[in-house]
Amino acid sequence: MENKKVMKRGFVILGAILIQLALGAIYAWSVFTPDLKAAGWSKLETQIVFSVGLAAFAVFMVFAGKKLNTWGPKRLAMIGGITLGLGYALAGLFGGTNFWAIVLLIGLVGGAGIGFAYVVPIAVGMRWFPDKKGMITGLAVAGFGFGAMGWVKLAGSWGHLIDNIGLSSTFMFYGIAFALMVIIGGFWMIFPPEGWQPKGYKAPEPKANEQAAAGTVIFSSNEMLKKIQFYLIFLTFVFSAGAGLMSIGLMKLYPIEALQNAGFDAVSASAIAGTAMAVFFSIANGLGRIIWGLLSDKLGRKTSIIIMTATQGVIVILFTFMAGNEYLLYLGATLIGFNFGGNFALFPTITADTFGTKNVGQNYPFVFLAYGVGGIICPILGGALGDMGNFTLAFTITGIMVLIGTVLTILVKTPKKV
Repeated sequence: MENKKVMKRGFVILGAILIQLALGAIYAWSVFTPDLKAAGWSKLETQIVFSVGLAAFAVFMVFAGKKLNTWGPKRLAMIGGITLGLGYALAGLFGGTNFWAIVLLIGLVGGAGIGFAYVVPIAVGMRWFPDKKGMITGLAVAGFGFGAMGWVKLAGSWGHLIDNIGLSSTFMFYGIAFALMVIIGGFWMIFPPEGWQPKGYKAPEPKANEQAAAGTVIFSSNEMLKKIQFYLIFLTFVFSAGAGLMSIGLMKLYPIEALQNAGFDAVSASAIAGTAMAVFFSIANGLGRIIWGLLSDKLGRKTSIIIMTATQGVIVILFTFMAGNEYLLYLGATLIGFNFGGNFALFPTITADTFGTKNVGQNYPFVFLAYGVGGIICPILGGALGDMGNFTLAFTITGIMVLIGTVLTILVKTPKKV
C-alpha cells in the first residue's frame, strides 16, 4: 500500500509541472507585444492586457480556493484548463489585433482560467509532501516559469509561429495546447486520504518560545484576515511581485530602446532583448522557484524572503544601468528572474507555515491577491513612464518598493490563535 502512495506522490509532481507549464502562458505575453505595437497599439495598451490578465488570475484564484473542497482539485484544474484554452482560442478566432477583444478574451477569460487551476497543484502537493513543503511548492510552480521560455521561443525565434501562421492562428494553437496540458495534468490532482502521512514522517515540534510548530495551527480565512501578519506578508508580495511583473512586461521593449541608444541596430537589439527574456529570465525564473523552495526548507521562509527581497530591490534599481549592455542585460535578467521566481515558492509556504498547511488552498489565494495588485500598479506604471521616456524612474521606484518589503518581512512574528 505504501509503495502505491509513494508512486502517487511522483505523479502529483508530474501533473503539477504539466499544468504549470501551460499556465506560464501569461509570462509569454511580451512575445506578442512587438506585433501588436506594429498594428497600432501603444506601450500602455500592451501592458493593460497583461495587467488585466494578472488581476483576473488573482481574483479568480480566491474563488477557486473557496471551491477547492466542494468541487475537488481534479475538477477545478480541468475547468481552469478549458477556460484558459477557450480564452486564447477565441481571441485568435475573433480578436486578431482588436484591443478590446484581446483584453476580454486573453486578459479576463485567460486570466480567470489560470486563477482556477493555479492553486490546485500547490494545495495538493503540500498535502502529499508535508515533509518537503518548500521543495514540492518550488517544483509545482517551476513549470510556470519554464513555460514562458517555451511559449516565447515557439512563437518567435525557434518555432516562428507568428511569422509562419500569424498572430491569430498562434493564439488558437496555444489555446488548444494549454487546455490539453492542464486537463491531462489534472487527472493526478487528488488529495491523499485524510490522516495519511509519508512513511517515516514525524510532524515538527515547536521551537522554544513558539506557540506551535510551523503550519500546525489552522487559521480560517476570516481569522487570517484579522492578523497583522497577513497584511505584512501581503504588502511584501505586492512590492516584490509588482517589480518583477513590470520587468517582465518591459523586458523586451525597454532593453531594445536602451541597446539602440548604446549603438546597436534595431535587429540586433531585438534579438538580444528577446534572448534576455526568453532564455535568461525564463530559465532563472524556473530555477529560482525550485532553489528558493529548497533553501527555505533549510533557512526558513522568513529569512529566505528577507534575503530575496533585499537583493531584488538593489538589482531592479541597478537594471537601469545594465539594460544597454548585452552581457549586463543577461546578468540583470537572470538575477531579476531568479528572485522573481522565488516569490511563488516562498509566499505559499510562509502562508502555510503562518496560518496552517491544511487551509493553504483557501488562505493562499487571499495572499495571492497581492500579485494582482502588483500586476495592476507596476506594469501600468512602467508602461506610462515608458511612454513618457522615463523607464529609469519606473525601475527605481519599484526597486525601492521591494526594499520596503524587506523591512515589512522583518516585522512578521508568529501569530497566536485564541
